[in-house]
Amino acid sequence: MHTYYENTEIEFRIDKRDVVHKGPHVIDAVELVLVTEGAYAAGVGTSLFAASEGDLVVVFPDLIRHAQVFGGKTTGIYLTASPDIVPAFQKRMATQAPENPVIDKNNVHADIGYAMRALLQEGKSASAPLVQGYLEVILTRAFDALTFTDKDAFISNDIIDRVVSYIAKNFQEPVSLTKMAADLYVSPYTVSRIFSSTFHTNFNGYLNHARVEYAARLLALDDVNVTEAWTEAGFESQRTFNRVFRETYHMAPSEFKKQARASENV
Repeated sequence: MHTYYENTEIEFRIDKRDVVHKGPHVIDAVELVLVTEGAYAAGVGTSLFAASEGDLVVVFPDLIRHAQVFGGKTTGIYLTASPDIVPAFQKRMATQAPENPVIDKNNVHADIGYAMRALLQEGKSASAPLVQGYLEVILTRAFDALTFTDKDAFISNDIIDRVVSYIAKNFQEPVSLTKMAADLYVSPYTVSRIFSSTFHTNFNGYLNHARVEYAARLLALDDVNVTEAWTEAGFESQRTFNRVFRETYHMAPSEFKKQARASENV
């Protein structure tokens, strides 16, 4: 799984799911993961932080994030929210970031677990005031347990981060290795080496996985069909989309959508 940039159409989302290996990606929302089973390495920028059962991971908007799972089953309650929902916290999330995004289970306030599980139970029926109220409680308690630094500390000028950010922001458009190299003022050979040595794939493989992950998120929405998903994600043909989707999710896009709808109705 590789990079995508998500300009979230959903202001708020919460679900419980497996934590899986996920390559670098960027979203414009704050993401919290309450680990309910197992352990994984939560990445922000180029750093990895250990998170295990009971810990809370807090990642601010617009930071490159990734996850690595080394074995065994790991699950968590995922909460994703637009900063617009909680104006009182917007400035800090725009200018700062936690030095360590993982809050140890011994420092996770009981209010956080209660509020996240309450929102999980409410699901889509949660009213806007209820969501905002619980989010304010969660973020207040979480911020009390975190130490902050300037956000720029996690935004590197390193060419690898520049490549990640470029594709994350442009994967929906026609993109080529040559064009990207020119836009980043580096040689195509340098960019090609980054993909093979750092991401262990080629340019097209990286780009297609960025697109397919975004398409999967669109398919989880009730009002988006398969054709809309692959065209919006930037694929040039449905044949390529279907092949990459099966390689990534081991099922057809239509089956994935059917399962997403079934889980929403549980």
